[in-house]
Amino acid sequence: MGKLGQDWTKTLWTACAMTALLSGFTNAAYAQTTPAGVVDGHQKAAARTSTATMGTPQIRTKSISPVPQLVKPTPKGVEPAATTSDTTENRFFPASFHDWLTQSTMTGDWGGWRTWLTDKGINIGGHYLEDSAGNPMGGKTKAVRYADEFGINVDFNLKKLTGLNLGMFHTLITARQGLGIGATLPALDSPQQIFGSGETVRLTRLSWEMPWNRYVSTEVGEINTENDFEQSSIYWGMSQYCQFESNAICGMPQSIAMNSGYGWYPTAHPGAWVKFYPAGNDHYLVQFGAYSIDPTISNTHNGWKLNLHDAIGTYIPFQLGWHQGGKDDYSGPLQTNVKIGGYWDTSEVSDVYSKLSMFSVPAEYLLSAPTQKVRGRFGGWFQFDRMLERDAADPNRGTTLFTSFTWGDPRTSVAPYFITWGVTRKGTFRNRPNDTISLGMKMLWVNPKLTIWARQMQSSGAQGINKPSGEHAIELNYGWRPTPWLVIRPGAQYIWSTGGTNRYKNPLLLDFETGITF
Repeated sequence: MGKLGQDWTKTLWTACAMTALLSGFTNAAYAQTTPAGVVDGHQKAAARTSTATMGTPQIRTKSISPVPQLVKPTPKGVEPAATTSDTTENRFFPASFHDWLTQSTMTGDWGGWRTWLTDKGINIGGHYLEDSAGNPMGGKTKAVRYADEFGINVDFNLKKLTGLNLGMFHTLITARQGLGIGATLPALDSPQQIFGSGETVRLTRLSWEMPWNRYVSTEVGEINTENDFEQSSIYWGMSQYCQFESNAICGMPQSIAMNSGYGWYPTAHPGAWVKFYPAGNDHYLVQFGAYSIDPTISNTHNGWKLNLHDAIGTYIPFQLGWHQGGKDDYSGPLQTNVKIGGYWDTSEVSDVYSKLSMFSVPAEYLLSAPTQKVRGRFGGWFQFDRMLERDAADPNRGTTLFTSFTWGDPRTSVAPYFITWGVTRKGTFRNRPNDTISLGMKMLWVNPKLTIWARQMQSSGAQGINKPSGEHAIELNYGWRPTPWLVIRPGAQYIWSTGGTNRYKNPLLLDFETGITF
């Protein structure tokens, strides 16, 4: 407990220091936000990079994207005040501390160079995201773990650069480091969404995206399935799923990657997708893709792997989508999305009995499991999300809901049935329009074939075998945005039957997530 106490003390001191530094300035910053109908230079820059339609590739850092207050309600009979926030369009450093707190990114406009580059077709961005978690109660052992990710992206608008309609060229490099708490609990899904896929520097995206016309778009290169299929919808410019630290929810429903050759962020796989918009807009979507399956891509020495060596098959997903709603969530009809999809995985893998080691089954009993090879896996998903309401008194505040159901091939899937749901309220208090409070849950049911096998082994006198059943978890957090470019998200997770069995006491995790947009 001594080491646990020391680690938590450091975390709490950090949180207190940041709170003390910023809390005195944030209310004033929000009070002086750009008036109704006025969008400043930084908000324009953010708008150029945050607009999205259904099916647009999204990465996890959308959870920390700048969220400018686009609309400020003006009392009746009161004229909007003049713009009070200066910008860094003509200087490298903000003119005041207030300007620094209200600009859309931490590093600002670089003396106008950032806007100049964007207007020329070169958009440069960066981010830092850390997930800390500790379990003061429950689990196999008590521990505190920290993991983080730094990333830099450079996107080239080829039409602006060349004058020719050649689409976009994307690059993204990420660097992950730190430790995960999932192995110490244990947990089937990582409680830290930023931990995993090899703690190393890696190429996460290198691709050419081409909107051929308003009916067809394509992308080809080193891409990531999580950005393109079963991805989260975007509300107020933010990833709806990644308002949570749990990896079971953030990014995509985690079981799809557990059950198939789906390539999760931040790994990159040779692949391509094509999207059809039958109505010429984002109301309807028909989408297909193909991605290389490489079980070694998460290894730390494969961060820059750009070939098909070690590939064992192809992951072939499809997705149908329906969307309605306004363009910015601050006006127009309330956004609603429905997505239905499925996949075929051509690789040959061992069946679900090969996963018994995940449940700490003693090695001497694994030999008796009826493991066989299976070629071809399949599965599917259903996703629904909606903005439930937008406050009449302040359009910056509202409430969203999402739910998803994922199923997998019963021959090979560890979790053939998986459900997530969540609710996010943006605008927790009248003077905190960009803060959020989120409640979400994942429900994971272990393949009944493993439960039956364990029960049979127990009845035959086998010792040390715990019957797998499922793992459910709930998370509650508060997303504090003292500035548009900084997110501080404390929260808590409670996990039932951690590790998929009842071997350990249910753990309670205390979370602390921080995100910075450079």
